This record gives sequence, structure tokens and C-alpha cells, in this order.
Amino acid sequence: MSTTFHLDDDHFHDECGVFGIFGADEAAKLAYLGLYALQHRGQESAGIAATDGVQFRVERGMGLVQDVFTPEVIGRLPGFAAIGHTRYSTAGDTSLGNAQPLASDCNKGKLALAHNGNLTNALELRRNLEHKGSIFQTTSDTEVIVHLVARSKVGNLAGAVADALGQVEGAYSLLILTRDEIFAVRDPRGFRPLAIGRLRDAWVVASETCAFDLIGAEYVRDVEPGEMLRISKGGLESIRFAPERTHQHCIFEHVYFARPDSIVFGRGVNATRERLGRLLARECPAIADIVVPVPDSGVPAAIGYAAESGIPFRMGLIRNHYIGRTFIEPEQAIRDFGVRLKLNPVRRLLEGHRVVLVDDSIVRGTTSRKIVRMVREAGAAEVHVRISCPPTVSPCHYGIDTPTKIELIASRNSIEQIREFIGADSLGYLSLESLRAALEDTEGKFCTSCYTGVYPTENIQLEVEAHRG
Repeated sequence: MSTTFHLDDDHFHDECGVFGIFGADEAAKLAYLGLYALQHRGQESAGIAATDGVQFRVERGMGLVQDVFTPEVIGRLPGFAAIGHTRYSTAGDTSLGNAQPLASDCNKGKLALAHNGNLTNALELRRNLEHKGSIFQTTSDTEVIVHLVARSKVGNLAGAVADALGQVEGAYSLLILTRDEIFAVRDPRGFRPLAIGRLRDAWVVASETCAFDLIGAEYVRDVEPGEMLRISKGGLESIRFAPERTHQHCIFEHVYFARPDSIVFGRGVNATRERLGRLLARECPAIADIVVPVPDSGVPAAIGYAAESGIPFRMGLIRNHYIGRTFIEPEQAIRDFGVRLKLNPVRRLLEGHRVVLVDDSIVRGTTSRKIVRMVREAGAAEVHVRISCPPTVSPCHYGIDTPTKIELIASRNSIEQIREFIGADSLGYLSLESLRAALEDTEGKFCTSCYTGVYPTENIQLEVEAHRG
């Protein structure tokens, strides 16, 4: 009898993606395409809110963007402005109630809000709001912002949003839709990305510029940390709602999360990852015959490693892109079933060769162990694992779903112990200094908490249950 199998994905999970467009015919259709390009940032739920100046509609659903937004659903979202969200839960349950955009009809009017990030003082704020009579409909930290905006004594929405955000700590890139405006807001440290572009007479905002490319929009600039952009028929207005703090851009966006064809924090992601691979080859050389990436995220770094080392690059592992979350496993168990569903070794390329296996990170170590074993079983003579970032020793509290500290293999093991656990002939990580150098980060503008355990915000109040969703 067959059994149900759940894939154990040993990567950090992407957080959320947001997209907004103002001043375009069939804005919801363009929002759909934008979310499609941002699908890698969240696969649990998707939603779009749209307005034609009179009607204000929201459609949300569980699953992938293409499954949620059928032509019939898109047809229920007419208008010239829309915002969208694709979600992987980092705070709050995995349920339709927590899908975004969150809609509210309050004393500031009808609005919908889409959020990428995590509020590190959300629990305290929620308890205070509940004590004052607020009734929450979701378990998402994003709803805290909605209640703070509604309760603000500032009469206009821009002022109420600024007042609300003055009370929160943590990471937020926000889009807020009203009947006739879109607000795009980024926290004062700029943890999460948010870019603005132009599509003829329309303004477009997105977590990554790959969403602009799909619809033919041109990247203009990033929304600045501590900046609120009001987009209306009058054009674009920049409001400084909070003073900038020391920038803390998420360095893992460039290591793993963002699509390589995106510009994030003003830098091309693919170029950065190839540079990581080159520096990795200098720091952690190996005597080997071929360089093989763990696809897809390990490919650019492996290209850089091969170019710098002179060792030939080969696609010795092929990824199956057509898999979901749950599978039917045969009655006779297949070893490393989940990894084999995702990756298949090319025996002809691997057999008898000394292999440099390049990946972007090791989290728990369980998947790396299975991949190394699979490459050996395909005939590799040696397997030398190279990781294009430093050891991950601490969880993220700023919008990324990560294991607890005790689950992170590097938090309690030396590099030699990790090498032994995953079964590699050698193991090398890129140093933090080289990671910063690849990003030309001479002023410490990137958050490296996952590698150092030092957090840039004072309040870290996320409970494990809420954080992991």
C-alpha cells in the first residue's frame, strides 16, 4: 500500500513577494503577471486587491498564483490600480484567513495592505491592542499595522500610516491600496527589497525587478529606507516618514532568495553570485575534475567557481521543476526519496571524477548529506562540497522562515563535524569578509544576523510557533 510523503526541503524558505501597479488598464491582469514572476518568494497563498475608483475588490486563495487567479477570478477585479501578494508564512498560520492583501473598512476608508517582512515587536503590540478592545481576525503580524492605522488619531491616511509605523520594529516593505491611491513604504533599515518602475504612464512597485521585466516595465530606483511613496493620478510623491537608520539589507537575498535575473538593493543578483563563486574558489580551492552545481540556486556560484579555478563546469545534477509538496511513495521505500524527486544525477558526467559540489547554503545538513550520497552512488570518486556563504548559525527574525537555532547544524558543530555528517571528502565555506567584499559592503549596510547571531533591532519577540507558521 502506498504512503503519503512530505518533501523535507532543507533550505531557508522564501518569505513573501509584493507587487503594485497604478494607472494601467486591466491593472489586475498585470498584477497577476507580476506575482507570477515573484512566485519563488512564496507558494502558499496569493491575493490581489483592485480598484476602479468606485468599486474596491479583493480576491485571495491558497496555492500558486496560476491556480488561484483563473480568468473568471481576474474578471472580478476591474480597475486602474491593484496590489498583489504571494505568501510563505513566517508569522501566522498557513490559512486563507492569513492570505494577503488584508482588507479593512475603517475610519480611514477602505484599504488593502500587502506586507513583506516581520515585525519583531508584534506580540507586544497585539496584546496592547487587544487590551484596548481591538479584535483580530488573523494570526498574522501584518494585521497589527492595520489596527494601528485605524486607531491613529491622525486624520489623513499618510499621517496615520506614519504614526502606525512609528510604533513598530522590524522589517516591512508595504503596499497599501485605497480607492484612488497606492502607498509604497519601506522600513528605515531597508531589510527587505522594494523597487519602483515605469510602464508607459503607469507606476509599478515590486519586491524584485524580474516582475518588471515580464510586463515590459523599466526599473527606476528603489524605494528608499524610511520613505513612503504616494502614487496617485497626481503622480508620484515622496514622503520621508522616518529618519533613515543604519541600512540592514538582507544579505541572503543575494545569496539565495532573489531570482538571479533581478536587481536587488541596486545590484544585479547573478553577477553577485558569480562573484561569490570566484571568491570561494580562491578561499577554498580543491583538486578536482569537474565543478557541479546543486541546481538551481547553486548554478551562478558554480559558474564563478569554475571560471576562477579553471576546473570544467558540468551540470551533473538535473532538477525536476514539476513537483509539489506531497507525493505518493511506493510501498517499498526508496532511500532519499524526496531528494531523488527533485534531483537526478547524470552518471556519465560524474562517474570516476573528483567533483566540486557547489551549493548556496547548508541549513540542517540533512539534504546536503543525501545529495553527497547520491553523487557518490552515481560513481563520483571524490566529493568536495563548497558553500557560497558563511556557516548559518542563527535564525532570521526579519521575514524569512528559518529553523530554530538548535536545528541549524552550524550552530552546534564545527566545519569538520559538518563535513563528517554530510559525508564529503572536504567542506569549505565562503568567509563573511569575502561575502561582504562580493557586495562591496564596506560600510556594513547588509544584515548578517544569520551568520553572526547579532541582531540590529532590540526587540526580538517572535515566538517559535508564530515565527514558523
